[in-house]
Amino acid sequence: MDFIDEHGYRANVGMIITDGRGQVLIAGRRGQTGWQFPQGGVRPDEPVENAMYRELREEVGLEPEDVDVVGRTRDWLRYRLPRRYIRRDSSPRCIGQKQRWFLLRLLSDPAALRFDLSEQPEFDRCRWVDYWQPVKEVIYFKRHVYEQALTELSPLAFPDGQAGVAGRLAGEHAGR
Repeated sequence: MDFIDEHGYRANVGMIITDGRGQVLIAGRRGQTGWQFPQGGVRPDEPVENAMYRELREEVGLEPEDVDVVGRTRDWLRYRLPRRYIRRDSSPRCIGQKQRWFLLRLLSDPAALRFDLSEQPEFDRCRWVDYWQPVKEVIYFKRHVYEQALTELSPLAFPDGQAGVAGRLAGEHAGR
């Protein structure tokens, strides 16, 4: 059971996994064409970092020793679901998600990635893409949150500042 707050937002963690060279991992939704970062719900009374490690294992098969936590967003980032995605018969009603995003650097071999560790795997494939590419590939209503998370965490992903700023500007123009 995931936690939905009094405003209707489901608590969630998102993971931006980087190779340390400007590439990030996006995963393909099982049986669908969509791509996204690994993410998942936070259980009631579960510390956010614990949820991140649990979801990391469930979604992409990685353990804590496979990654280095480089940083996380300061606050929750929120998005609303379009009306057609809101389940009217659920209680409490979920109108969107509030997400805490983590920037992780992969320490292990990419061959450690697995999608078969949960009963209903969410993903069936993955690929490495440029840091800003996921903003263009995720479903439209999540794009703003992806851009917020990537922007906030880019100084950690690109300590020299160059690749992060140039990439963001290129991504902004290409996505419009």
